[in-house]
Order: sequence, then structure tokens, then C-alpha cells
Amino acid sequence: MTEVRILFEGGGLLVVDKPPGVPVIPGRDGGASLRDELESRRGQKIFVVHRLDRDTSGALVFALDARTHRSLSVAFESGKVRKRYVALVEGRLDEPRLVDAPLIAARKGRMRVARAGESEAKPSRTRVRPVESFDRATLVEAEPLTGRTHQIRVHLLSLGHPLLLDHQYGRDEPVTEKDLGGEGAAVVLDRTPLHAARVEWPELPGVAARAVDSPLPVDMARARDLLRLSSR
Repeated sequence: MTEVRILFEGGGLLVVDKPPGVPVIPGRDGGASLRDELESRRGQKIFVVHRLDRDTSGALVFALDARTHRSLSVAFESGKVRKRYVALVEGRLDEPRLVDAPLIAARKGRMRVARAGESEAKPSRTRVRPVESFDRATLVEAEPLTGRTHQIRVHLLSLGHPLLLDHQYGRDEPVTEKDLGGEGAAVVLDRTPLHAARVEWPELPGVAARAVDSPLPVDMARARDLLRLSSR
């Protein structure tokens, strides 16, 4: 695993810039995880506050002590923490949307929008707004107002704008330069283009208020630049 960038450290917490392709905690295969790597490098216990999917990059919060872990965990669970993601999606999305679509578990670890009358469905809401539109895709900002598994990905799909690459909910093949309007066959995206761009929490017991940003990663920035060129 390459060196993990620290976005913020202090007051009993640690915010890192999670690289794509790395799980937050060990999976069923028992491979390397970000938490274990940080514990090994720092020689201390790291508490997991929330998670990002394996392929999702960006701002990820850990706690360095039990008290901070409790405060932040309660804040995440009660919706006091704001999370903003950026994503590259298919098609043009020209207006902000509020997706209010309950989700329910589907087969093979997936989620789906619930049908009327399905009692196990959980309320799920996501704000989506276009940041930059291109001929064949849109860079969007998504703010989940609830915290369901795969919520942003499924809600974008329900709008008719799935991620440019999503092994579970859309296109399965890597995205090449040609797919983005270029001429080469080089792979630009080989993971879901979803990035946790900002995490923000209010003042909490033992924790000062703060907002932490994570810059757009190299692969998504490259895809955006190619889309810009092809849309001129």
C-alpha cells in the first residue's frame, strides 16, 4: 500500500485521504486493510468511525481514542455529520435533484429502490447537483441525507445517470480515453468514479467543529479533463 495522505490530525481524530481499491477493514479474504495499515505504521489502535466502499476514494475519519470514537460515531448515526461526494455519471444532468427513494437489500450484496408496500425498505434521501456538464457525462456533487449502503450509487442509477463505471450497478468494463472523447485506448477509470470530497461535523463533546476537504484524485481529474476537451 502506498503512503496514505493525512488530511487532518488533532483532538483525538485522524482524517486520511483514502486511496481507491483499499478496504477500510479486512474483508472475507483477510487481505490488507487501511485500518490495519495505519495501526501498523503508527503503532497505536485506530478506531473506525465510518466506512467508504473499497473503490471509493476520499476523506475518511478515524478516531484515536475511545471517547472521540463515541462522540463521532453518535454524530454520524444521528445525521449531524455532512458528507459531500463528487461523481462522474453518464449523460447530462442539468438541474439539481432531491432523490427521495427508500432502499431495500437485493441479491448479491446489492441494494435497490423499494417498491410500494415493501415494509423492510429504509427511508433514503440524496441531494444531487451538477457541477460541470459535458456532451456525454456530468460531474456531480452528491450529499447523502441518510446513510444507506450504496445509497448514492443506487440513487444516481434511479435518476438514469449511473456512474461511468460501476461493477454492481452499471458498466463493468474499464473506461478508456476513447470512451471519454479522446483517441487512445489507455484505461482512464478502472473503478467506480465516486470520491468523498468533504466531511464536516459540528462541535461535539470533546471534539471541535471542523470541515475537511479531499482534492479530486488523479484518475477522476484525468477523466474530467478529457471530457472537457471533447465537449469544446
